[in-house]
Amino acid sequence: MKRRSSMVSVLLAFIVVLVVLALIVGGCAYNGYNKAIRLDEAVDSGWAQVENVLQRRFELIPNLVETVKGYAKHEEGVFTDIAQSREKYFQASNRAEKVQAAGGFERALSRLLVLQERYPELKAQANFLDLQSQLEGSENRIAVERKRYNDAVRELNVYCRTLLGRVFTGWAGVEAGEYFEASEGAEQAPKVDFSSD
Repeated sequence: MKRRSSMVSVLLAFIVVLVVLALIVGGCAYNGYNKAIRLDEAVDSGWAQVENVLQRRFELIPNLVETVKGYAKHEEGVFTDIAQSREKYFQASNRAEKVQAAGGFERALSRLLVLQERYPELKAQANFLDLQSQLEGSENRIAVERKRYNDAVRELNVYCRTLLGRVFTGWAGVEAGEYFEASEGAEQAPKVDFSSD
């Protein structure tokens, strides 16, 4: 009888240990899965905010450019590049294409800002000053949101590379994020040649 009682005690202890282990493993799986989803959502949210500020740029800047265009007929190519880059952005079907179009837009804006060096009379023109101010504000907003997005991507990518994170992200169907990197040639200052000679 004692032996039977001790076997029941051992069996009960074994069951309790199994239940506790199951709860621990289940809790870890639950937390890991949810973390993968949260990180993925943070990346998507960060990208949505980048798109918001890019959208603002693509809506605001062309309107301001139109006001300056009449005054700064010195370089039609800059204005054409801005319009084409804006169009490419809205036709892009994925993040990589949007990043590439945004890079083209930035290069065109850089050339536009160089106009003031070639044509100092633009500095005094109120429309151009407003355009410059809006460009600076837009680019600062974009820089901040890019950093936030890239921070979210880094956090997700680190989690995707950890041992258990890899399991949980695979289970949740979450893939590593793609950084929003500077476009090719961004490290070089833009060269603008207005000579018509």
